[in-house]
Amino acid sequence: MNLLGVLVGAATGVLSGCGVGGGTLLVIYLTAVAGLEQYQAGGVNLMYFLACAAPALVSHARRGRVEWQGVVWCLVLGIPAAIAAGAVAGQLDVGLLRRLFGLLMLYVGIKEVFARKPNEKT
Repeated sequence: MNLLGVLVGAATGVLSGCGVGGGTLLVIYLTAVAGLEQYQAGGVNLMYFLACAAPALVSHARRGRVEWQGVVWCLVLGIPAAIAAGAVAGQLDVGLLRRLFGLLMLYVGIKEVFARKPNEKT
């Protein structure tokens, strides 16, 4: 383990707890810098998410910032979707998976750049 890995892990953990998407940044670091394959980086990200999600949920719940009805829907629909997506991703070529992930990040980035702020009028 090197210092850069520790710093990236700490920074992406803080970002994940804030709901900013630290896990996505972790996958990019693991594949682009640390040299992990896409599937390995995804697995690390899933384990990492479990460690970051529980304390973040407790913190947000204490502050009354959790919409529990939304949590139920996310669980009911998200778990089967994650299982299905994992099965499909396991059958895809790693190169294709990387390109799809890159396209997703490009789409999200463009959407964020052109998104209106909540207080802007439409």
